[in-house]
This record gives sequence, structure tokens and C-alpha cells, in this order.
Amino acid sequence: MQRVSRRELIGVALGAAAVGGAAGEPAREDLAPGKRTRYIAAYDTESPGCLPACRTIVEVHRRLQMPATFFITGRTLEAHAQEYKELWSDPLFEVASHTWSHKLLRDNALCGRAVSADEKKEEICKSKELIERIFERPCLGLRPAVGFDTGLKGAADVLALVREAGYQYVSSLLWGPDCSMPALLEEPFHYGTDGLAEVWELPGHGWHENLLKNHNRWGSRRLTLWPAPMPEAIPAGFVKTPQDEFEVNRVFLEKAVETGKPHVSLIWHPWSLLAFDPQMKMLELTFAHARRLGMRPGTYADLRREVGG
Repeated sequence: MQRVSRRELIGVALGAAAVGGAAGEPAREDLAPGKRTRYIAAYDTESPGCLPACRTIVEVHRRLQMPATFFITGRTLEAHAQEYKELWSDPLFEVASHTWSHKLLRDNALCGRAVSADEKKEEICKSKELIERIFERPCLGLRPAVGFDTGLKGAADVLALVREAGYQYVSSLLWGPDCSMPALLEEPFHYGTDGLAEVWELPGHGWHENLLKNHNRWGSRRLTLWPAPMPEAIPAGFVKTPQDEFEVNRVFLEKAVETGKPHVSLIWHPWSLLAFDPQMKMLELTFAHARRLGMRPGTYADLRREVGG
């Protein structure tokens, strides 16, 4: 497969008749079905193997002028602070917290038990402080390790720490019902019923892509619901090629546009993406399709400003 150039990608977005020739009829942005739907590329950056992956990912984003949010653990950033600062200094990129060391903030039925109160405070507050010191800009969001099937609803202790740290949003709703996959196309909501109306939940969607490839070595353990709410998003087996992965991704992009969702954002891990697809062909396919659908690229910070003012 040939690489998609920035010129070709923009040509798709504008409806060019031929990338190298005269422009065709421009897309009707006022009528585009994806006008309301924001596409957010996001990465859970949580291990040493993420740094070489992020170098390649950033090159693709810069070449195609696609924004992104990078959620990074404090320990991962601390180990290579200067390298990550240079990689993500571009205004295209938002840097947000993925906790300090990837410990659980509440119980997850498939991934384990929550840590102690003192550890929760360190996971939530320490990472934000480091990100703001390294990048010299506010860290607005927190994505807890692994995520949960109800977000942070009812987690009063965690939400109190989120407020204390000064986060404006969390992205913690990352599973379907009963800790199933895929995570459904849930819309943003605030935690007003838990006394935190100023903090918004901005969910992630789809599969934790590492599970689609068996990179966690979970095998074929139970992950999906029966009957499945989105059977078209459940492949027959583990994906084998970047094209296979894109075919799963497109289900969520197209469904989000069709149903007028405010955003769609898939759950990606740099280390896993690099191991499966060193040339990041899947990224190029997904970004081109988002443009083709008329979606608005952006970051989680952009979405937070839109939903919460």
C-alpha cells in the first residue's frame, strides 16, 4: 500500500477530482454529515516501548496535519522527559495524564483491584505536576489506567482527588457494559450527580487495540456481550493486518457520523501499534477515512471546551 501524503489527505477532505490536477467540486461543509462529529486520535503512552513508537506516530501526524492527545504516565515521561518534550512541542498535540505509574484507581473486573488512598493521590496528582513542569502548559485531562465500564460514577474518593488536582476532564469510560468490548459510542457527560459538574467525562470508544491483536496474551477469554450491541464491530478473530484493523475502526467512525455523535476516539497504545504495524499504515487509513467522512479533527482539550464552555 502506498503511503498517504498530506496533499492526498487534504484532497480527499476537499473532494478534489485528482490530487495532481484541478480541484473538483468542494465538499459541502454546511451539509457534511460529520460536521458535528469530532475525530480525536489519542494514545495511551505507558511503557518504555512507547518512545520509538511515538517518534513514528508523530511523523505521521505532522505530515498529515492531524491533531492528537497523548496520555502519558508520569514514570514514562520522567524517564525520557527531553525526548518527549521535543516530540510533542508542536501545537498539534495535547499532553494529558495517564496516571503516575499505571495503577488502578478503582476496581476493574478483568484487570484487578484498586490501590490504596495514598497511592491514588500520587497517581492522580504527581503526573499532572510533572507534565505541567516539563511542557510549561496546563494539563487538563486524566485517563485512568485501563479505564472502567461506568467511568468514575460513584467513585467519590477519586473524583475528590481529580478536583484537588485541578483537572477539567477525565477519560475513564473505556469499556462496554459489564467490562465488555468494544466500548460503545457513549457521549460526554459531567459528574454533577457526584457533585462535580465542572469535571466532564469524555469517553473513549471501540477496542483497546492491543486486545484485538492478542498483544496482552489474554487469548480468547470472554470480552464481548451476547447478544452484541455492535456485532459489526466484532471481528471473527484477532486482526492480522493494518487493513483488518482499519475495517474495525471504520465501523465506529461511520456509526458516529451516522448517529450525529459529538466525537469518536479509539483507544490506541503506541507500543502495540509499532509491534503490529511499524509503518503505521493503519493510522493513515483511519485519518484519511475521517477526513473523507467530513469529521473535524481535534484533541480532547478541544472537545472539553466545546461541551463545557
